[in-house]
Amino acid sequence: MVSNLQSLFSKMANNSKRSAIREILKLTQQPDIISFAGGLPAPESFPIDDLKEIVNKVLYEDGAAALQYDATEGVKELRETLVKKYQDEGVECSLENLIITTASQQGLDLLGRVFLNPGDKVICGLPSYLGGISAFQTYGAIMEGVLLDEYGMRSDLLESKLIELKNRGERPKFIYIIPDFQNPAGITMPEWRRLQIIALAIKYDVLIVEDSPYREIRFEGEHQPLMYQLDNSGQVITLGTFSKIVAPGFRIGWVLAHPAINEKLITSKQSADLCTATFVQKIAAKYLKSNRFEINLKYTIDLYRLRRDIMLEGLQSNMPEGVSWTKPEGGLFLFLTLPEYLDAEKLFFKAIEKKVAFVIGTVFFADGSGKNTLRMNFSFVNESQNREGVKRLAEVIKEEMAEHKRKTKKTMELHA
Repeated sequence: MVSNLQSLFSKMANNSKRSAIREILKLTQQPDIISFAGGLPAPESFPIDDLKEIVNKVLYEDGAAALQYDATEGVKELRETLVKKYQDEGVECSLENLIITTASQQGLDLLGRVFLNPGDKVICGLPSYLGGISAFQTYGAIMEGVLLDEYGMRSDLLESKLIELKNRGERPKFIYIIPDFQNPAGITMPEWRRLQIIALAIKYDVLIVEDSPYREIRFEGEHQPLMYQLDNSGQVITLGTFSKIVAPGFRIGWVLAHPAINEKLITSKQSADLCTATFVQKIAAKYLKSNRFEINLKYTIDLYRLRRDIMLEGLQSNMPEGVSWTKPEGGLFLFLTLPEYLDAEKLFFKAIEKKVAFVIGTVFFADGSGKNTLRMNFSFVNESQNREGVKRLAEVIKEEMAEHKRKTKKTMELHA
């Protein structure tokens, strides 16, 4: 081994950090721990029997092509199927607007490669998806946070941030938004707020990256249009994926964007992996075109709605006064806010002792705030684990609140 390996690593490699969530998940691998930590789909939702048939069909009908390299921008059959799906929803797009990636996480990484230099600014929500924050920070981006309210990223604070940066002579490369069932908050942005943010992006000449991995998993409420659909200026880049609506093992995502942006993404992807796995793309195309996709998606939605409802009922029944949580209309997550005097990181290790796990909220806040928040995933655990896990977590929170009360009382007595 060389004497100073660290000195040989690139700046990008040294900027890279292990995922905080992945590190947390290592602590939750014990079989007796009820984990609300990972953003994991339910294994029961995986269409295994359907895919067995489709895999055989692909090998029988298109075996040689399926096992060969294909175009960097993706298998034409899959791209055409996705474009038609968007067009049926009223989205104006063509093949030139859509490329396939190795899951949407590669889309985030490619956007970092194409747009970001060290020191560039990216605006994100407080809180926001850790995978997005990490992907952009790897390329040296400085994240500028904007608080959320019940409607998502606050447009008034966003404009204040844009004015602040403009006055400093800085122009952010893009605004990163998860408008549907936001990770981690579970909030959905209504159409009027989406229009406000698009108007600001146009006014201040900034791109929008719309990350949309959960949009199809809606339990209730009114379906909201994609920001890409509402935009007529070419300033919105949308990311999609099969990870949450089919299976994460597919590792297939896509980018919907202006052709000039896609051209740069394709060039960058060529040096990353040449092309996304052809075989899996062929399988995905045939599955997406079959009626089995919609049938299984409906099953997944019904399953996750039940699990969300059970978690909401458990929180309502067990959590002490002073704890609040979001009530998502879809997706996989909800977000808890504890009293300000509680620290979710300290709470996490006590929860592990009670054999229940969650994700500490601070990892989702680019500015290091959110110490009294935590994310809970309701899609993965079964119904009985869901109920028991919420009870255990509530017990830990009550114990911490009681301990704080005792310490406060003792401090007051000492100073009396």
